[in-house]
Amino acid sequence: MRLVSPVGKIIKGDDGKLEWHVVGVVKDFILESPFEKISPMLIMGPFGWFHVIHLKLNPANTASANLTRVEQVFKKYNPQYPFEYVFADESYANKFKEEQRVGMLAALFAGLAIFISCLGLFGLATCMAENRIKEIGVRKVMGASVASIAALLTKDFLKLVLISFVVASPVAWWSMNKWLETYTYRINTEWWVFAGAGVLSAAIAIITVSYQAIKAAVANPVKSLRTE
Repeated sequence: MRLVSPVGKIIKGDDGKLEWHVVGVVKDFILESPFEKISPMLIMGPFGWFHVIHLKLNPANTASANLTRVEQVFKKYNPQYPFEYVFADESYANKFKEEQRVGMLAALFAGLAIFISCLGLFGLATCMAENRIKEIGVRKVMGASVASIAALLTKDFLKLVLISFVVASPVAWWSMNKWLETYTYRINTEWWVFAGAGVLSAAIAIITVSYQAIKAAVANPVKSLRTE
C-alpha cells in the first residue's frame, strides 16, 4: 500500500464511509494453501460479517486453564451461542497431512527396498565367498591377513555401490527439485544430503557383506585345499 509508517494511519473504504485504524503490522505468514504465494491481507476487527476472534494464549498457563478463562468471557457476552474453538497450530498442520502421508510411505518403501537389497548383497557375498574359497585358502597359506582378505572381498561390492550412487544421485536430485518446485517457499537441496546418503549406503553394504567376508577369511585353509 506504499505506506512507510502505517501504524496509526486511517484507511478508508471505497465508499468513503468505512474507516479502519491501523494498529499494527505483522510478518508474512501462510494462511491458506502452503503451495501458493502469500497474498496481501488485512486483519480487520469484528464487524457484522466476521465471526472469528483470534487469541494468543498465555504460555504460562495450561491450555485447559486458558480455554476455561476464554469460555467464561465468551459466555458472559455471548451466552446464546455455543463456545467453539480450534487451535491454529493444528489447523496449520492439517495443510501438510498429505505430505506427511507421502513422506511416511516413501520412508516405508525405501526401508523395504534397502532390506531387500541387503538380502541380495548377503546372497551375492555368500556365493562369491563360496566360489573363491580355494583362492582365499591359497592367499592365507601365502601369508595374507584376515583384514586384507576381507577387504578384497568387500571392495568389489563397494564398486557396485559407487556406480549405483553415481547413477542414482542425478535422478534423485532432479526428482527432489521437481517436487520442491510445487512450493512457493522452499528449501534448497544441499550437496551434503547426497554425500551422507552415499556414505550411509557404503556403510550398509560393508556391514551386510562383512559377515561373509570375515567368515571366509578366518576359515581354515586346509579344508578348502585338501582336495587339491
